Amino acid sequence: MGRADARRARQGSARRAGKNTKKSGIGRFFTWKKVLGAFLGVCLLGIVGFIGLYLYVDVPSGNKQAKLQSNVFKYADGSVMARVGEVNRETVPLSRIPKDVQHTFVAAENKTFYDDSGVDLKGTLRGVVNTLSGKGKQGGSTITQQYVKNYYLSQEQTVSRKLQEIVISLKVDQKFSKDEILAGYINTSFYGRGAYGIQAAAQAYYGVDSDKLTVAQGAYLASLLQAPNQYDWAIASDAGKKLVQERWAYTLNNMVDMKWLTPQERAQQKFPVPKPPKPLPGLSGQASYIIDAAKKELFANGVDENEFEAGGWTVTLGIEKNRQKALEASVKRKLTDDLEPGQRPVDRDVQLGATSVDPKTGYVVALYGGAGYPKHYTNNATRSDYQPASTFKPLILASAMENHAVTKGGVPINPNTIYDGRNRRPVVGGTTPFAPPNEDEHSYGKISVQTATNNSVNAVFAQMGADVGLDQVKKTAVSLGMDGAKMDVQPAMTLGTMGASPLQMAGAYATFDNHGQKVTPALVKKAVHTQDGSDKEVDFKNPIGEQVLSRTTADTITSVLTGVVNDGTASEAVKNTSYKAAGKTGTSDDNKSAWFVGYTPNLVTAVGMFGESPNGGTQVTLKGAGGGGRVNGGGYPARVWADYTQTALGDGNGGDFDLDTDMGAAAPPPPSPTATPTVPASPTPTPTHSATTSPTPTTSPSDTTSGRPSGRPTPTGGGSTPPDGGTGGNPGGNTGTGGNTGTGGTGDGGTGGNPGGNTSNGSNGLPNFG
Repeated sequence: MGRADARRARQGSARRAGKNTKKSGIGRFFTWKKVLGAFLGVCLLGIVGFIGLYLYVDVPSGNKQAKLQSNVFKYADGSVMARVGEVNRETVPLSRIPKDVQHTFVAAENKTFYDDSGVDLKGTLRGVVNTLSGKGKQGGSTITQQYVKNYYLSQEQTVSRKLQEIVISLKVDQKFSKDEILAGYINTSFYGRGAYGIQAAAQAYYGVDSDKLTVAQGAYLASLLQAPNQYDWAIASDAGKKLVQERWAYTLNNMVDMKWLTPQERAQQKFPVPKPPKPLPGLSGQASYIIDAAKKELFANGVDENEFEAGGWTVTLGIEKNRQKALEASVKRKLTDDLEPGQRPVDRDVQLGATSVDPKTGYVVALYGGAGYPKHYTNNATRSDYQPASTFKPLILASAMENHAVTKGGVPINPNTIYDGRNRRPVVGGTTPFAPPNEDEHSYGKISVQTATNNSVNAVFAQMGADVGLDQVKKTAVSLGMDGAKMDVQPAMTLGTMGASPLQMAGAYATFDNHGQKVTPALVKKAVHTQDGSDKEVDFKNPIGEQVLSRTTADTITSVLTGVVNDGTASEAVKNTSYKAAGKTGTSDDNKSAWFVGYTPNLVTAVGMFGESPNGGTQVTLKGAGGGGRVNGGGYPARVWADYTQTALGDGNGGDFDLDTDMGAAAPPPPSPTATPTVPASPTPTPTHSATTSPTPTTSPSDTTSGRPSGRPTPTGGGSTPPDGGTGGNPGGNTGTGGNTGTGGTGDGGTGGNPGGNTSNGSNGLPNFG
């Protein structure tokens, strides 16, 4: 082989060796063509995958936690009474957030919000890289993305969740308007202090509703979202306070850049230091009773209970904060301060309930239900298991007048009608024998309805119920708001033996005060459910209803009941007050309940005091409570009523009653009584008296018990006194031995006459059942 051939051989071997070396190295797998191809392939796969993901992933329903809201209960003036629910959130529509406050969130978080597609790709990519590299929480999300994360997804930091966020954000941006997205973001974000959403945050930091926020306050709340706990002024470090002030300034400066604030307006802004945090208002004290009763009222008006408990409701009540506080203070001052349960076991049995109503609107303005949860769960203001006793008597007179009832002697029943008030006098004309005792077994003899009301004389109203007809009495009572299911048509019902609540009795008396136009006391003035950015308001019936009593009847009852306050069983408790008032006391059998239901021209309040054993809740006597003897309606209940009413009316005296009547204690006495059926005249003259005054007795109680002396006086103004019931005679006024009328006598008298057995002075206490 020549040198040329050898050289060629060596060169070929070298080339072969070079080729073999090249193929065995890593470089043979990464030519620029292959790298580019691989990159394009990955991009293509990514695009195809993203398209598939976009087609596959739908916008889900919001997660349960993001939908949870509290229910907010407000006083009549709009201040918050309580927030109730798992999450302190109250969603509000964008219309309840000032425009410049809306802009603070955009300026702080996402200046391009109104123009972007819902996703910041650059920021999102940076976030994905940070997540993959283990750098923790990333930023760069748009408002839409943050809303999606809050409302639709979890808070976990994974690539898959981030990809879901991107896809859903793009779809949400296409599906919803920017305003809807902004409202969702503002309402789902966490602001610290346990507040979710801007409404809860506005209350937590500034004590105002969202619609009252200023731009400076809005900028602070918007700044909080970056670091709620670090930026909360109440707990922030000096560094945190500096950072939030810088964030606040940054937000306002961005608003100037966006033309949402002028430089001059920006220069006027001062950092709004938040108020110190307060405990969230919840169920305690009287709020526990009020809110429970309000919820029952809502459900009775068609609100679905499950929907309500899911949250999002704002319920405005008729409760007036100042009157509510006044009622609570009066109960303490006039009752509970006197009780010593450690010294007197009976004091442990004392319960009190009260309901105060505006008769012009029908709304409950104050309510007292008891010691509060968890000490006492039963709401004493709405419970109806105790007898209202003699507070029922005015309803009997109202029924008599409304039905134009007459006595057994044919005399129309009105405040001037004379009845026999003898103790244990048998009722005439009833279906069942009934002879109720008066208080302390006191006998009154002949007595006007007005004076019988002042002194709560059982014998008179038991007979009146029979004269009217018990079915008619029940019908009238039901029309005034009492529960017919609790009323047995028996003679004892005339003594108020059915069950009734302070709420019901306040409604009945408010109807008297409202000139016969029905008042159905209501707690809830307004209820709004906010969901998905819109408000839905519940329609309620007007608490003021139809005319159920004539104005003359209602006003006459009011006129009569002024006598109870001025001259009767409540006079001692109410004598030092400065307002015009009417009302009625009541004390049940065995002293298990005591009542006063009273009213001024503009305020009606029912106060019930109940004996309830702490062991099992059985009804027990109140006797000895507070260190005294029998507890009657003219005592603690009337004192609480008078003290509360004085404060609740304020500086004014409550006004004057506008009464369309010429009868009763508030009306001037007529010039002469109406003549009554003629019987032989008595030679003994009878003094003329107004129905408002108890005449001086001319016989002893024993005389009036067995019948009055022989011979009848002639009433002033002509005519004769009709017959009365006595012992041993016949109905219709036939006289028996000694001139006394007999058992089975009519027991009624004429209008205006004053026969020999005039009323004794009696006591200001209440009879049994009355």
